[in-house]
Amino acid sequence: MSEKILSKTIKVDEEHLAVAMGSGSLMVLATPAVVALMENVAAELAQAELTNDELTTVGVMISIEHTSPTPLGAEVTATAKLIETDGRNFKFEVVAQDKKGEIARGTHTRVSVKSEKFQMKADGKFDEV
Repeated sequence: MSEKILSKTIKVDEEHLAVAMGSGSLMVLATPAVVALMENVAAELAQAELTNDELTTVGVMISIEHTSPTPLGAEVTATAKLIETDGRNFKFEVVAQDKKGEIARGTHTRVSVKSEKFQMKADGKFDEV
């Protein structure tokens, strides 16, 4: 398998802060924001691997270690590297860094699903709603 890598950079805005997301009380990049950025870049990379327009991928597992704080206004880049695929399953190594170095690292797994069928399953889950 040829190496498949994708990166995406964001500027840390107030909406990305722990205090805004409710994941902490400090004005630093929230762990859920790091996770979302990592998942977003992996999802985009996985989608590029799909050959059928009826398919998409959903996240089924993510495990990261968030090891360094990043302040408001800094840029953060998340990179996803596809390390394993076996048809429906896509496993990624994900890393995030700011200009001072690595801030988070982990793995993420996505599974391909038929978009319409999956949405119908979710929508019908609680018929009383």
